[in-house]
Amino acid sequence: MADLMDIRAALAALRTEPTVPPLEGEQLTDERPAEVELLSAGAIEPQPVRWLWPGWLARGKLHLLAGRPGQGKTQIALALAAIITRAGRWPDGSRCETAGSAVIWSGEDDPRDTLVPRLMAAGADLDRVLLVGPVTDDAGRRPFDPATDLPLLAAKLRLLKPSLLIVDPVVATMGAGADSHKNAEVRRALQPLVDLAAELDAALLGVTHLAKATAGRDPTERVTGSIAFAALARVVLMAAKREDPPPGEPARLLLRPKSNIGSDAGGVGYDIERIEVTSGIWTSRVRWGGVVEGSARELLAQAEAAPDDETGALADAASFLRSLLADGPMPQRQVMVEASGAGYSEATIRRAKRMLGVEAARSGFGRSGTWVWALPAAIDDRESPKMLKPKSLSTYGAADHLCAAPAAEAPQPPAAVAQVRDGAVNVIGDPPSPPVANHAPLVGGDLEVF
Repeated sequence: MADLMDIRAALAALRTEPTVPPLEGEQLTDERPAEVELLSAGAIEPQPVRWLWPGWLARGKLHLLAGRPGQGKTQIALALAAIITRAGRWPDGSRCETAGSAVIWSGEDDPRDTLVPRLMAAGADLDRVLLVGPVTDDAGRRPFDPATDLPLLAAKLRLLKPSLLIVDPVVATMGAGADSHKNAEVRRALQPLVDLAAELDAALLGVTHLAKATAGRDPTERVTGSIAFAALARVVLMAAKREDPPPGEPARLLLRPKSNIGSDAGGVGYDIERIEVTSGIWTSRVRWGGVVEGSARELLAQAEAAPDDETGALADAASFLRSLLADGPMPQRQVMVEASGAGYSEATIRRAKRMLGVEAARSGFGRSGTWVWALPAAIDDRESPKMLKPKSLSTYGAADHLCAAPAAEAPQPPAAVAQVRDGAVNVIGDPPSPPVANHAPLVGGDLEVF
């Protein structure tokens, strides 16, 4: 008891203003000197973790969604945002208790031809989704930079009070000149955003890639860049494609191999499907496949298991390339961009191309033409080796991404849109289509949100 009295007396003394005599020649000011606050654990009232999606998305916490290119990470993030805007059902069947808004900053996808169509396909209430737009200052309009413009965004978010913040990719928070492989710099860049999420009581979801040649390692060591990304995150989600899924089960898994605040067991199956959200506009969305039982790390290891003769860095690159092209042919330039983002050199990817027997075909003529890569089974043997049908250009199948649907020999089904009914996404035909262009920017201050 005497020791406890001494501690309380010491804390009380620390809270009093110290009287420090001025040095010779020093001018006295009214400025309060900086001081460190010490909090007594006994004065802090415990509270439970506040979950948006129980066990998966927590309010006020940082989450990472990691995976190889082609696993639908952005589609997953947008699907979760759509559920929140409609108070729909989460992938495991539980109900989102309260509808809320979502704020999305994307440094990679165009809102008009990618983000908004995908949100429509996911059944989102578009009026509850805000997209971070450009910043206007004395020099004119410029792209939003999370590293320098966060105070402008924070001022608006305090008024909006969103339930979910999405940063895609999370490495963009580093800003120009920062090194995403240095622990201290990553923590310095991420901490203000993490603090803002805690202040707003919003879940923060950052999208990122996996580093090359890391299969089988600890999940915190697999995220691209410094280990600080995964260390700061309270929950790490991973999207993976199963090499040999059981019959009737989804080909992909969403897992949580790391959770500091809840269970990391089990996962959710999903597939990526294409959908025409309005006449002539095709996009992709997540189709959830139910709960998968088992340890997250065991499920991840099984999903990434490669044949015995595929070992080493080249085998890892081949697995990456196979996953990237699994849903259909892809322009060579895009393949190289995705490979570079995942840490693979062009030379390694070309060796993996030869190892897998990936075929290259020319699409188009002259300067507008482009080379397209495809797994052998994805190229129709009846076609000229230098040309591909328009339907073969898309990662997701029937037509190139968001282009007009190709002419068909048989009558086409009516245009369809995605809607939500009782939290489930349904596709119905011939309703009036909300025009994407009508979502004009809402301008306030110097930062635009759409």
